[in-house]
Amino acid sequence: MDENKALEIEEAVDADAIMQEFDRESNVRVFTGWRKKVITALMSAFSIYVVLMALVLQNATKHTKLTTFMAFIMFMGYLIFPAYKKQTKKINYVPFYDIILAVVGAGSFLYYTVFQEDIIFMSRRIGTLQIVIALIAIILMVELCRRAVGLPIIFVVGAFVAYAAIKAFTANPDIALRSLMYSLFYDVANGLFSTPVYVCTTFIVLFIILGALLERTGIGTFFVDLANSIAGSSMGGPAKVAVISSALEGMYSGSSVANTVGSGSITIPMMKKTGYKPEFAAAVEAAASTGGQIMPPIMGAAAFLMAEMTEMPYSRIALTAILPAVLYFMGIFMMIHFEAKKLGLKGLPKDALPNFFKLMLRNGYLLIPIVMLVLAMNKFSAGISACIAIMGALIVSLVPKKLTKENAWRLIFPALPTLAFLIIWLVGNKVSTAILVGMVLSVALSFITKDTAILTPKVVVESLENGAKNTIGVSVACGMAGLISGVVTMTALGQLLINTLVPIAENSMFLALFLTMICCIVLGMGVPTTANYVIMATITAPILIKMGLPVLAAHMFVFYFGIVADITPPVALAAYAGSAIAKSNPMKTGVTATRLAITAFIVPYIFAYSPEMLFIGSEWYDVLLIVVTSVIGIYVVAAGMEGYMFSKCPWWQRIVLLGGGLLLIIPGVITDLAGIALSAVVIIMQKLKEEKNKPAPAMAEVSDEVA
Repeated sequence: MDENKALEIEEAVDADAIMQEFDRESNVRVFTGWRKKVITALMSAFSIYVVLMALVLQNATKHTKLTTFMAFIMFMGYLIFPAYKKQTKKINYVPFYDIILAVVGAGSFLYYTVFQEDIIFMSRRIGTLQIVIALIAIILMVELCRRAVGLPIIFVVGAFVAYAAIKAFTANPDIALRSLMYSLFYDVANGLFSTPVYVCTTFIVLFIILGALLERTGIGTFFVDLANSIAGSSMGGPAKVAVISSALEGMYSGSSVANTVGSGSITIPMMKKTGYKPEFAAAVEAAASTGGQIMPPIMGAAAFLMAEMTEMPYSRIALTAILPAVLYFMGIFMMIHFEAKKLGLKGLPKDALPNFFKLMLRNGYLLIPIVMLVLAMNKFSAGISACIAIMGALIVSLVPKKLTKENAWRLIFPALPTLAFLIIWLVGNKVSTAILVGMVLSVALSFITKDTAILTPKVVVESLENGAKNTIGVSVACGMAGLISGVVTMTALGQLLINTLVPIAENSMFLALFLTMICCIVLGMGVPTTANYVIMATITAPILIKMGLPVLAAHMFVFYFGIVADITPPVALAAYAGSAIAKSNPMKTGVTATRLAITAFIVPYIFAYSPEMLFIGSEWYDVLLIVVTSVIGIYVVAAGMEGYMFSKCPWWQRIVLLGGGLLLIIPGVITDLAGIALSAVVIIMQKLKEEKNKPAPAMAEVSDEVA
């Protein structure tokens, strides 16, 4: 037991080290003692404030919400993110200058909070004091971005701001700085406080807190066990388990690197033990974990921005993403299957795996918060839906860890907040009050149930702390994206690009899509998904829309290619994190992950040319046909990519399979028939070859009898 415990501790330390290396947001200071308690209290207070802002403080002005939110972010950010990575090794170390920067940074935003009426009245006639405060706020946010996110996004933002500054000073030097600072800092419609920060404040943070809370309920382990019960015993089982568990984890987590390290520390060693090469094992986990950001219902932070920028309900965005997400994960799943057949790999022993039905009976209740989230999305806003799911996570965590006949009476504890919520909501018709009461009652009951249930006051506080910590990097990236959005609006850069590029590419939609893809991938190699999406949605999506693409198809296109940058060399952070666990060659891992995720490079082009795949302008029977033919197409494409179906495929069969599979994925009767014809030729030949190569044991038995 002691040896196993030591091994678990060693693996946890390795996981932390990998996160610090490949996930910049994990490079935070370490605190102990009273300092740890202060930081924990501060972080928890921030998470509580965000929840209250969604439930109780709806009437607060937009200026108040956004400025106080960013003040919190600045103060917390400078306390926990060091100026240099080596400072993380110093426990309880916060240099005096970071304390000053934390206070000044928060103060510059709070100045706007306190004097918002005066600033609104002054409008573009702001004075020298307001200009200086805006400069300080922006500079300190840029520095915090360097610490929490990295330099690439700063270079991108710097180029945009420099362009705006040159244009402003050229037009009117006397008011250039005043105009620039007002547009970038004080204009809540277009600058730093525009859509990205607004969405971050209203939706994203709540979902990050939800993810942190769900993680502490043990749902990640449940998903791995569930995947094992479904696919663990099949051919190449551990790799299929990695895909299924990562797809499920993607429903509540939006970080490719965190998903890779979290589940990869379990699945990658299992895959290697089964017989997969280290590069392939790491690539499977990285590709599957990256797909978590396109998996409904949460889909990472950028999807909430898409809902706001396209002015479409988030439920519509999530529904639209279902088929592309299914095709993505199925593509990886089938390539794993064909790789396992090619190598002759077996699955895990059935007697060593959990039983699906017993597992669902025992731990299926952990899915309740996600079910609540999906149902709430159809009736309430994304913010209220997230709060309902947070309440659901708090309630289900009151269920005893091991439910027996003796402690079954303890189910009264999760029943009480549930009943209170339903009564206040259904009778009083006050959903915000009902959610708040449900949350408070759940936390209060955690003091009674802490010995038997998942939920303890300590777990709640740690979840709130982790949620706040994970918010800082995303919030700063959203602020930087807001600056870019402000520049585009202020300088009419977007319209200039449309007028310049549309005539060039009007005869070639493919050229416009291809250039957009390259821009998304290159930008995504150093810019977080959230900021990448905002930049491309602001600059390139309008160009695609002008050329005739539906709004949703254009935004989904840039969204997809911003995400796959995490597995596309040379800066494939998720793949490199996986390679660190597998001890494989990082570049080979990145190339393999890109091959496994080939669906993500194909599907966006298909829904750009055929929006029916996104259920745009389609009847239910069209949708059914698209789903069936696309699934068959992915199966065929996977065989072509792996070069194996029932037996090894020669090069010409691989080409035919790839062509036939692509035709099946493209919606349309003619393309479907052509795809079926091409695919059928190879499938029949493969099947005949398999039958021919089968051994004939009966002949051996006859020979023995004759002898």
